[in-house]
Amino acid sequence: MSNCETKRRVLITGCSRGIGLALAEHFLAADSLVIGCSRSLPPIDSDHFCHFALDLNDADAVTAMMRTVRKEHGGLDVLINNAGVASMAPVALQPPQIARNVVELNLNSMVSITHSAIRLLRSGTNPRIVNFSTVAVPYRLEGEAIYSATKAAIEQWSRVLAKELGPMGITVNVVGPTPVRTDLIRGIAEEKLEALIARQAIPRWGTVEDVINVIDFFVDPRSDFVTGQVLYLGGAG
Repeated sequence: MSNCETKRRVLITGCSRGIGLALAEHFLAADSLVIGCSRSLPPIDSDHFCHFALDLNDADAVTAMMRTVRKEHGGLDVLINNAGVASMAPVALQPPQIARNVVELNLNSMVSITHSAIRLLRSGTNPRIVNFSTVAVPYRLEGEAIYSATKAAIEQWSRVLAKELGPMGITVNVVGPTPVRTDLIRGIAEEKLEALIARQAIPRWGTVEDVINVIDFFVDPRSDFVTGQVLYLGGAG
């Protein structure tokens, strides 16, 4: 591909650090046009990267971003809903407002941005949506009730969405990482994480490369018959 008009257009939410940043760098290396959105600017210097600094909970800002993407780039080919937040605490000790904030970002903002992106994806080439879950769902981890509940909702929402968008040629799939050393798990006790990893079929830490490998499979043009799937890493389930 020789110019931005023929590059694969990939929108990644939450791309300022961690897995989102690694995904942005990965798709840039794969000669894609990457559109990032996060509250802070990621450390990326590329003519093929454009960034929108916004709060994903701001529906008007999301709509304006999509309007700009449509005007400047003509549409989208891939949407990766990576943005999310975790709040690790027992239900009895977690303020209801904190729980509402987790639901707002993890679930409601993802629904909002996906709704805005569907129109752009319909005109895309081999259009794909990839959402994020977690192994905390099948393991029913204590202290992660609201976090895993939002991710379980994303899984079900994605399965239904896959059926609705299938006739449009848009696939929808979910990746569920095991613990990866990012800021998301920084506040979790090491002993708890090690105990979780010991329960996996393959008892090791996950890596960003493990996650990218699954996403590459989901967005591959040859994966047009793969949709409505949830793939947990490490053998969880």
